[in-house]
Amino acid sequence: MSKDRTFIIVGASQAGGWVAKTLRSQGFDGKIVLIGEEPYLPYERPPLSKDALLGKTDIDSTFFWKPETYENDSIDVLLNTKVVQIKPDLRSIICANGDVLHYDKLAITTGARVRRIPITGADLPGVHYLRTMDDTLAIRADAEKKGTAVIIGGGWIGLECAATLDFLGCKPIIVESAERLCGRAVTPDISDWMLSFHRKRGVDVRLGMGVERLEGDGCLQKAVLSDGTEINCSVAIIGVGVIPNVELAKEAGIAVDNGILVDNLSRTSDPYIYAAGDVANHPNQTLGRRIRLESWENAMNQGINTGKSMLDKGEVYNEIPWFWSDQFDANIQMIGLPTEWDETVVRGNKSDDVFVEFYLKNQLIVGAISVNSTRDLRFGKRLMQAEKKVQASQLANTEIKMQSLLKG
Repeated sequence: MSKDRTFIIVGASQAGGWVAKTLRSQGFDGKIVLIGEEPYLPYERPPLSKDALLGKTDIDSTFFWKPETYENDSIDVLLNTKVVQIKPDLRSIICANGDVLHYDKLAITTGARVRRIPITGADLPGVHYLRTMDDTLAIRADAEKKGTAVIIGGGWIGLECAATLDFLGCKPIIVESAERLCGRAVTPDISDWMLSFHRKRGVDVRLGMGVERLEGDGCLQKAVLSDGTEINCSVAIIGVGVIPNVELAKEAGIAVDNGILVDNLSRTSDPYIYAAGDVANHPNQTLGRRIRLESWENAMNQGINTGKSMLDKGEVYNEIPWFWSDQFDANIQMIGLPTEWDETVVRGNKSDDVFVEFYLKNQLIVGAISVNSTRDLRFGKRLMQAEKKVQASQLANTEIKMQSLLKG
């Protein structure tokens, strides 16, 4: 009887919330326990570097579901609770407070944590990482000083924070050790556009530069760069990537490799344990390789997939990666993770900051990135899903409607 079964979800993240909600919506009438280390119910993380940092939204408005819905769905939520061990042989978990909970099936949705850098002064007040709502609140408080903000790392988080802090009256300086922005995520052409876009809006960007140390008497006052340059600053944000939280799984003997390894039904190497979201490394049929995605859409869709799979209703998970970012007045969206292509096509005008750059291989779209051109990207995604061959000249011609390329 399903009423006698207990399904536990470790990680009150976006993915974890969707697992819980899907279990109930798909008819599971047993016990559901959702466990999270933070004091908050599952909340959206994209606003952390945008509206939440601007003060336009509070924690309650970032919740995926209102608190009462968990009670209505009979989902037991344990917040401020850390799971310290999974014992697969006994099908149980041990919490830091000593509680032992038994499960029939378990989902791990522990997400990822910030990658920390070992430099002197990184622990000074005024130095921040950004991953949680509490991080955002702390940064916002320091940003009220409206001083210079040094942002270590020119990836998505760094660029978003630069735009937001500029709006708050700070002077953002991005320090990136690589020779281009977002080097692991976008092509050199797009990196060049990003650099020009931010510099035109007054952001100071230092490429090929590291931070030697951070200094201050009781709080952050100065950043010393690798070339000896000293920058007086009142706030620093470190955004150099994240690390998947695989420790619980690894110690339990579950297979891991840049995340928890799952199959296309979100199942781990243990038949009673599943994983979803930023922590899961899954096979992607469209891309032809394994990937671990750190994205809003993947956390939701893989969470839903996991909930269904736990009820033996799973469908093969194979979705085209999609990411988005808001920076100043630019909405940037990206589909796919292309590693090689033979044609690059620009639709629109880069100088107007309204365009899509497509990447083709054998006339098939293998990826694209758009700036303020959501509609064209949406049709590009449909062309990619349909594996529809297109001519570069057709994509480049804005007189030809994208939807017409789906016909025939």
